[in-house]
Amino acid sequence: MKFHSKAIVEHDEVPLADDGQWEQLIEHWAARHSGPGQPGTEGTRCYVVSVGDWGDEVERDAQLAEILGLVRAQGNPVVGHETLRRARPEPRTYLGRGAASQIAARAREQGATMLVVDAELSPSQTRNLEDVAGLSVCDREAVILDVFARHARTRKARIQVEIAHLEYLRPRIRGLGLDMDQQTGGMVKARGPGETASELLARRLDGRLAELRKQFARLVRAGVTQRKAREASARVVLVGYTNAGKTSLMNALTDAGLSARDLPFETLDTTSRCLTRHGGDVIISDTVGFIRRLPARLLESFQTTLAEIVEASLVTVVVDLSDPEWRMHVETTDAQIAELGAASLPRLYVFNKVDRVPGPPPAEALRAATGGRPFAVVSSHDPEATARLRERLVSMARHDHERARLFVPYEATELLALIYAQCRVLEAEAVERGQVLTIEGATQAVARLRRAAKEARA
Repeated sequence: MKFHSKAIVEHDEVPLADDGQWEQLIEHWAARHSGPGQPGTEGTRCYVVSVGDWGDEVERDAQLAEILGLVRAQGNPVVGHETLRRARPEPRTYLGRGAASQIAARAREQGATMLVVDAELSPSQTRNLEDVAGLSVCDREAVILDVFARHARTRKARIQVEIAHLEYLRPRIRGLGLDMDQQTGGMVKARGPGETASELLARRLDGRLAELRKQFARLVRAGVTQRKAREASARVVLVGYTNAGKTSLMNALTDAGLSARDLPFETLDTTSRCLTRHGGDVIISDTVGFIRRLPARLLESFQTTLAEIVEASLVTVVVDLSDPEWRMHVETTDAQIAELGAASLPRLYVFNKVDRVPGPPPAEALRAATGGRPFAVVSSHDPEATARLRERLVSMARHDHERARLFVPYEATELLALIYAQCRVLEAEAVERGQVLTIEGATQAVARLRRAAKEARA
């Protein structure tokens, strides 16, 4: 489902928001905006305009390639594209009326049915641009939202994406192109005297948002419980620019078998696996990718998913070294980490896909990009390199670990199970009335287990 609009003149057969016709209203809107592969439609042919004030051609080409990749990830064919240098947006149409008319003419010559603008447009700018262009208009945020919707698989991810979608749609109701200004009568308790169809739709959207937020709150509480169960484990999180190879690296490190297609935002759900074979004392998690100018509402919707980063023992920043803009990717990821409040956590930079680079940058350049922090250069397809990386990740994640010797009575079976679940047992020696264990684990977990062993011995 794409949250973009069409010119009002195109909608002559819109059902009114009368009793029993709410579903027809939504179905009509969805049908007019359905993409390729939908029954009874010819698909959406996109003409892409990348807008910016670039410092050089490399930056311009990288931004254009990014938006083209996002549009293709929607499943929509791109019939043409161009770049427009503009230092500041024009208030009414963003592109400027003259530039918009010329771009629209070229788009229509290519057979486009939609104009994709690589910028965040206000609802009024979208409507004004459609009036000038005579085409449907879709902005950057709508494209990213649609890509997120296509890749959301779990219930939690689907709810997060739908909340962001509806928040985006709410101020754009008039832009749906429907005849939304006609007043409808009826009982006061039903919808209010003289309520317009747009007001009815807004009220229904508000109700749906309230219900989604309640459902999401329940999932958040369940997620907090799950994270508490992993408190004793050291946690490594993989973060980085979308399509940097985080999931491929996760598969190489843990044999997770996760989907790692070469698509933006292929991973939306945080997935965790054990990085060691010793009671899961080190857990690694793959998180949603970042992107430049990530819409604020998406970052807000995924705050709880990204909470894994804030609670990590080690933040591992994965960087696609084969991308010409890899330095910008590092800067974008660092900025997002700081915005989440995780800037002070230990960090390791992993420069991935070195097998695709004819001449990797020198160590001095990599060290400068990371601000002097530790880094590694690997390929997720190199078993020896990933094995060395696994050992390094485990070692760095255990920076706050300590060893201890505990006496555990034979009858304290629950405590014994807890020790094996939360720590590595390095040595076990049977003695009279119990056993002495040499354990290694997170400092907080060892302290709790030491108190529990003392109570069991008393």
